Amino acid sequence: MIPQNILRAAVEKGIGVIGITDHNSVENVSAVKRAAEDFDISVIGGMEVTTQEEIHVLVFFDDDKGLLDFQELIYANLHGSNRPEYFGNQWVVDFEGGVLDLNPRLLIGAVTIGIREVEREAHLRGGLVIAAHADKTAFSIISQLGFIPPDVALDAVELSPFFRTDGNESWVKELPAVTFSDAHYLQEIGRAWIEAYVGAPTAAELKLALGGEKGRRFTACC
Repeated sequence: MIPQNILRAAVEKGIGVIGITDHNSVENVSAVKRAAEDFDISVIGGMEVTTQEEIHVLVFFDDDKGLLDFQELIYANLHGSNRPEYFGNQWVVDFEGGVLDLNPRLLIGAVTIGIREVEREAHLRGGLVIAAHADKTAFSIISQLGFIPPDVALDAVELSPFFRTDGNESWVKELPAVTFSDAHYLQEIGRAWIEAYVGAPTAAELKLALGGEKGRRFTACC
């Protein structure tokens, strides 16, 4: 999963925009953005946060300052050290995949702030906020809370690539629903996607599409 391999796999699947959302860290976003200069593809930087309630939340930023400010907030509220013998090494790489550093933090852990603060702080920095794999039985807003709190201003919910509805999930109808690949391995890239009709490959434009604003729109592949 080094930058060039990720981008090559995405291009081969006909994908024009990808998001990079490592767990609780953005330290590899800049490398993928730099590598993308040699590919016909755009990269939106982000993070998959594990909130205090152990809810996975996707946040995306167009502005690097907002992205890095948000990482500072997350790191300030993320405790514990990685155990490589159990969780593997957490590489920080350059655009060619060369190792620059090892992230010593317990990125698999949960931060000490809840979903309300994560949503609020991401939006304050101009971010896009999506509840990750909301249909899953673990680490989702539905599995952890049983509902979507009305005071959490999500921009959308993500459904896993293998989600199948029984028609009873009222929460699917409450917010725009997207489906992403949630790829942790190269072969998973492109297993699900959305088609967004936007003016530019940005998080801001995607937010307009999710809301059906200014002529922007989106459709899910599956």
